[in-house]
Amino acid sequence: MSVARVRENSDVPADARLPTAHGEFRIRVFKDEDAGLDHVALLLGDMDGPDPTLVRVHSECLTGDAFSSQRCDCGSQLEVALKRIQEVGWGCLIYLRQEGRGIGLHAKIQAYNLQDKGLDTLEANLVLGHPADARDYRIASEILEAVGVNRVCLMTNNPDKVEQLKGLGIEVVERTPIVVGVVDENKGYLSTKARKMGHEIDDSDLNG
Repeated sequence: MSVARVRENSDVPADARLPTAHGEFRIRVFKDEDAGLDHVALLLGDMDGPDPTLVRVHSECLTGDAFSSQRCDCGSQLEVALKRIQEVGWGCLIYLRQEGRGIGLHAKIQAYNLQDKGLDTLEANLVLGHPADARDYRIASEILEAVGVNRVCLMTNNPDKVEQLKGLGIEVVERTPIVVGVVDENKGYLSTKARKMGHEIDDSDLNG
């Protein structure tokens, strides 16, 4: 059995009300003991409901989430995921501190530099000596378990995320696509993720 990597401080819980532009959530913060990073769960409603919980496992993207970069679709996915959870009335968004598909902000911007010179998002990572995708979803599975979620309807275009979570004991009952924020600046990026990385994004989504 693997040892849990995340914990909450029980003296003064990092658990509070969080009003947002999309409605009110509860925010809970979990410390990754190995990496020293704080990961977040945004919760709405009762996680013990009869249906699979609507879940988004979102990896940090400073440029997209905070600066509204159009090089990727991350910011739009974050916004739409929060909106969908509010529309359904219950769900969970896990925000993982795995910037740049797990390679970190500095390396991600180096990869952007190479992309500006003609490489695609996968090629740039490989040239820098990084994997195409270095993310590890074990933290997400531990957070989902901690908040009482085992059966999920997962908002993602990434089949690898589904398979990793299943392998970690999360029952992914359904995958719902989240193809949003498509603009001319990121069509090449999204096409690469579909053609080379197995993401389920149709040509019609990019050319509609």
